[in-house]
Amino acid sequence: MHQDKTVKIQWGGRELSLSTGKLAFQAGGSVLAQYGDTVVLATATSAAPKEDLDFFPLTVDYEERLYAGGRISSSRFIKREGRPSEEAILTSRLIDRSIRPLFPKDFYNQVQVTITVLSIDQENDPGILGIVATSAAIAISDIPWHGPVGAANVGYSDGKFILNPSEEESAASDLDLVVAGTKDGMHMIEAGAKEVPEEVVIKSFQFAHENIQPVIEAIEDLVGQAGKAKFTYEVEAIDEELKHKIEDYIKEHAGEELLSPAKASSEASSGEFKAELYKAFEGKTSKKKMAEIFDKTVKGLVRKNIIDKGERPDGRGVEDVREISVETGILPRTHGSGLFQRGDTQVLSIVTLGSTSLEQLVDGMKGEYRKRYMHHYNFPPFSTGEVGRMGSPGRREIGHGALAERAIVPVLPTQDQFPYAIRVVSEVLSSSGSTSMGSTCGSTLALMDAGVPISAPVSGVAMGLITEGDKWVVLTDIQALEDFYGDMDFKIAGSAKGITALQMDTKVTHLTHAMTEKIITQGQVGRMFILDKMIAAMPKPRAEMSQYAPRNTVIHIAPSKIGAVIGPGGKMINSIVDETGVLMDIEDDGTVMISGTNPAMVELAVQRVEALTREVKAGEIYDGEVVKVLPFGAFVQILPGKDGMVHVSQFADHRVEDINSVVKVGDKFKVKVLEVDDQGRINLTKKFAQS
Repeated sequence: MHQDKTVKIQWGGRELSLSTGKLAFQAGGSVLAQYGDTVVLATATSAAPKEDLDFFPLTVDYEERLYAGGRISSSRFIKREGRPSEEAILTSRLIDRSIRPLFPKDFYNQVQVTITVLSIDQENDPGILGIVATSAAIAISDIPWHGPVGAANVGYSDGKFILNPSEEESAASDLDLVVAGTKDGMHMIEAGAKEVPEEVVIKSFQFAHENIQPVIEAIEDLVGQAGKAKFTYEVEAIDEELKHKIEDYIKEHAGEELLSPAKASSEASSGEFKAELYKAFEGKTSKKKMAEIFDKTVKGLVRKNIIDKGERPDGRGVEDVREISVETGILPRTHGSGLFQRGDTQVLSIVTLGSTSLEQLVDGMKGEYRKRYMHHYNFPPFSTGEVGRMGSPGRREIGHGALAERAIVPVLPTQDQFPYAIRVVSEVLSSSGSTSMGSTCGSTLALMDAGVPISAPVSGVAMGLITEGDKWVVLTDIQALEDFYGDMDFKIAGSAKGITALQMDTKVTHLTHAMTEKIITQGQVGRMFILDKMIAAMPKPRAEMSQYAPRNTVIHIAPSKIGAVIGPGGKMINSIVDETGVLMDIEDDGTVMISGTNPAMVELAVQRVEALTREVKAGEIYDGEVVKVLPFGAFVQILPGKDGMVHVSQFADHRVEDINSVVKVGDKFKVKVLEVDDQGRINLTKKFAQS
């Protein structure tokens, strides 16, 4: 039997438990983590490197299980979990970015990390627990790694930070921050925020880093009890003379040209030069080793020019933003469009508005929920001048789309203010650094062009970092070469009021608090520069929507009146739809959503619903139509589906001997409500019109 080792700590008011030895003991490292009643299992396993692979092949899979939340899929035909949900993909990326920087730079073994969610309690985030469990699993394994890593979720409400907020606390929080780091600093940051000021965000980093220290200590305790010795791996040796020849070749053939403005802005340029290098030294050493020397040499050249001379490849200062170009309304039949270009990064964003019935229904571990705002991001190969496969979006596309979506959500109008489902698609037409922030800017412009009354425009900028020993420089608006060979990509989005989204990845082991403070404050200046350019082109949302956009209206009726609107067998609602051509949806709480492209028909449908649900009161006057005549009186329709009785004595001041002499089916005249009795019967009179 395998011996179970467990470490428990109190963290954020709840118990965190990390155990190993009982489950999945054939994996290189296996940890069962529990926080509250949320439980995840993380495993880490390695295999020998593949031949000539010039990158570190790390795979992270976050596996959602519906049983974790006590659920069976609502799909009629497929009950087994299939392709990962977007949330699972985003969590996989979060974990990947938390652990990747801490693997040795010359380590090329295959590593696979699998996180399986076994139980969720609707209170504690399995994603955060997944980072912690993964860190522990790698730390106790024999896989070389410079961890452990701790992670925490931070909320902010009523001027106070909250460690690992519950679902209820998160809903009321102005900040949703995830930080991963080591004892010395942070290396992964992800956040959504409701226009939170920069100074609050900076303090939140400090709060998060302080509160991940107990987690790191707990993992170190587990390593002390159950950790394996790290295995040694072979590093390909290379003759020093050959190494110098390769370095000289790179400097001669690629160095100066790669650092030129034209090549520095191209995401494909380094690949082109590597291909030439492989050909020149084919058979003398492996592609993997040549790629390693290439990256190290070019990185050194980039660092030297920026650190020592303050020179960026395109001649900009470290705080300068590239030239910006903005256009809106460039597509004639779409509901809104915006073209945003910053240097050689160009993104076209398109808005489509629809009925709220077109919201996305998401089926996850926690249950079903709806998404009213959807942002999708496309990154075709031609955007980098390359040839490649087109198909369904990859993890990168999903991640970039989610970041831009998160940046915009805080400024969207409520459904009552703007009763539409909103889809934005960002088409990356040219890429040279930070297309996700280009998508954020383009989407803001497209939304305003569509007449969506956002509360404030949002811009975004990508910040970079170059380090050399104790020296470091923060770069505003990094382009392709600075992204590839720099140490950080820190994306910051927000309005003039504050930050709405953050995402930070590093290639170094950690950032200090001095670095993050400089990045946020310098980024604010760059972001505001971009925002001013956008506002100059599009000061506010258009007052009128496109003539091709649907007109949506939301009205509220008493739930008891829903049956009257639907009618027997759907008779009433179908007649309204047939007459007006609109789309109608009715919620259980009495919310009625009406959508159509013809404003007059939408208004007519509203009138029909209001007529069906209107409460008739004594003394009110209506235009009526006779629908049935009986010997003692006539039934008169005063509202759709609502009839009243005009007794024979209420047709004239004199006695009427034969009712058929004064009224017939189809006659129209005004009637007044005499009373509505306790059974809901309506008694009418025509005599008031004669006085």
